[in-house]
Amino acid sequence: MANSAPARPSRKGAAPGRHWRKRFLETLATTSNVNRAAQEANIPLARAYSTRREEPDFARAWQAAIEDGYLNLEMEVIRRLREGDLTTAGGDKFDFANAIRLLASQRDSSARGASQIRDVTPAEVRASIDRKIEDIRRRIAREKAAAERKAE
Repeated sequence: MANSAPARPSRKGAAPGRHWRKRFLETLATTSNVNRAAQEANIPLARAYSTRREEPDFARAWQAAIEDGYLNLEMEVIRRLREGDLTTAGGDKFDFANAIRLLASQRDSSARGASQIRDVTPAEVRASIDRKIEDIRRRIAREKAAAERKAE
């Protein structure tokens, strides 16, 4: 009878001790995928979650990696929109609607979290985010105008 329990990741080639954290956090920042980060770090998913619960510094680094991942997604969406890059490497249509919904959801979640950590109201956090978005829009408009002047 076959064993139906999931196999533990192999320790072969895995760095012992705390060294898996760096690879985990780097992968999390680039993929926003906890499962993939655990696989890349060659650790069980449960170990990542238990370490996050037990080590506040790792929990903060995890949150920072997630935020980096969303920033990467935001920059990718902006780049694709600016350059008219509407398809994925596989030729499928890039899913802008879901990407934007995900970013909006993360923005709301981050606003709630930031207000709890720094004793800032959600309205203050939202206003800060709106200011940053407006700054990005202005910068993009300036860059677009400069590119148009250059093209003339």
